[in-house]
Amino acid sequence: MSGRRLLEIASNSVASALAAQAGGADRIELFDNLAQGGTTPSRGSVAVARDRLRIPLFVLIRPRPGDFHYDAQETEIMLRDIESCRQLGCDGVVIGALTMDGDVDIPLCRELVAAAGPLGITFHRAFDAARDLPSAMEQVINLGCQRILSSGGAASAMAGSHTLRQLATQAGDRIRVMAGAGLDAGNIADVTVQSGCNELHASAKASRTSPMRHHNPALAGLENDWVQSDAELVSALRRALDQAG
Repeated sequence: MSGRRLLEIASNSVASALAAQAGGADRIELFDNLAQGGTTPSRGSVAVARDRLRIPLFVLIRPRPGDFHYDAQETEIMLRDIESCRQLGCDGVVIGALTMDGDVDIPLCRELVAAAGPLGITFHRAFDAARDLPSAMEQVINLGCQRILSSGGAASAMAGSHTLRQLATQAGDRIRVMAGAGLDAGNIADVTVQSGCNELHASAKASRTSPMRHHNPALAGLENDWVQSDAELVSALRRALDQAG
């Protein structure tokens, strides 16, 4: 193919975002709460990330873990978070919402898109939870989103690569399909070739050991090690992607 494939790193902290940038990421999706699929990060995290990143910063707009059907209060939270992202100078937001029947929630998403104004918009993996992916794609295109993050409705982008290729063909040049879920340096080249997707999304996470010398055994669930994106893993992803056929 001609042109460089784009690598977005899902970053669960400012430290992850900076490591991703150092490793050669093209764009950051910043979020919190990795273990439960991601929620909106704090305003402080977004502000510091925006100050320190030289690459585009997109922020996940998701008020809670769980399903993607939201009530009026959750909608207000998302609208305020989008307003905050605009104020802080972010490049884009990552949104998504479904009806109880598994269709794209058009009225709610229109509110979110309108609130985003000039910001770029990615429709997140709520898409994969939709009951009919081709129909959901047409709905997302009509909303004016620039891309969809998807695993093809499968547990991983590798498992869903055939569906991703069908979706990318359906999309044409109307919207970009970004493959994500379970990508690493060992499979990212195969996924991009098999899926036909030229934007790839990975977390490149590694464990970080707590430097604390004192630990309270009764608080083992609180004083744990943690994970964050690793610059060397991002570099390995970048190399593998650049070498893909």
